[in-house]
Amino acid sequence: MIDVIEAGLFTTVQDGGRFGYRHAGVPAGGAMDAWAYRLANALVGNNGDEAVLEATMAGPTLRFRVEAVVAVCGGDFPCTLNGRPFALWKPMAVEPGDVLEVGVCRTGFRAYIAVSGGIDVPPVMGSRSTYVPAQLGGLSGRPLQRGDALPVGVTHGRRVIGRMRWGLASAARRYIGGKTKTVRAVPGPEYGEFTPASRRQFFAARYEVTTQSDRIGYRLSGRALALVREREMVSEAVVFGTVQVPASGQPIVLMADSQTTGGYPRIAQVASVDLPILAQARPGDFIQFQPIEPEEAMWLYREQQQRLARWIAAIRRQWEGEQ
Repeated sequence: MIDVIEAGLFTTVQDGGRFGYRHAGVPAGGAMDAWAYRLANALVGNNGDEAVLEATMAGPTLRFRVEAVVAVCGGDFPCTLNGRPFALWKPMAVEPGDVLEVGVCRTGFRAYIAVSGGIDVPPVMGSRSTYVPAQLGGLSGRPLQRGDALPVGVTHGRRVIGRMRWGLASAARRYIGGKTKTVRAVPGPEYGEFTPASRRQFFAARYEVTTQSDRIGYRLSGRALALVREREMVSEAVVFGTVQVPASGQPIVLMADSQTTGGYPRIAQVASVDLPILAQARPGDFIQFQPIEPEEAMWLYREQQQRLARWIAAIRRQWEGEQ
């Protein structure tokens, strides 16, 4: 078990997502930053889709009752283990009684705390991910609270930690970026229904992430976008990264926990390769959309996934004791 001494601002149990239920209105959800999530699991020797903790802005303080391996990936969160600095993007061994404190992020917005064996809450509809709007999954369908106890799966040997040759900080954190985050996007189904000025502006201006942003969607603030003519839309399919424009003209980027259909015009779709960048944007950051062709977006995503697979394979070889 892991005892929650402090819960952090918004810490939930997440895994790779809940698939196969969109027809019933249930989104896939799961880790917002799949890049950090997958690497954190690999670093602690997990097979790949075990549940982790996703911390937003300010992380939790945890006391371990078991011997385990822990890794923290994602944004730049200061971490300590028993009061001493704890390196990000690197596996660390913990013993019963050890206390891990994840502080307030300096850059980025989300951290992923992986534990060998995974967070072993019961799966709901095939996933342990927390979907707070419907109180599904995780720990009673809600964020962590002080006093919670988290079950963990079967932990494994920690002797390999001394043989791990490298962490991933220098390579993996490049995507966190500064206050302006450039994300590539494909024009959406209703892109042509916006005025020429609005189409140019969407890809030329910066939009600020407002405080009205969460795992469901980011509300952006900037010069309003306008349609050539107003229209009533039948609800259409939307996914993680869809950019909708409501009557206010201020874009909304839908995130992992967004609804499965929406009735606002879809001006763009963020390329999957840049969803981890988007996931690490915080209120006050700026989003700069950059146009990309669908074919290039698919090629870049495939290349990103191949690079990620190579890193994970290299980590697993070290866990298996290969040279």
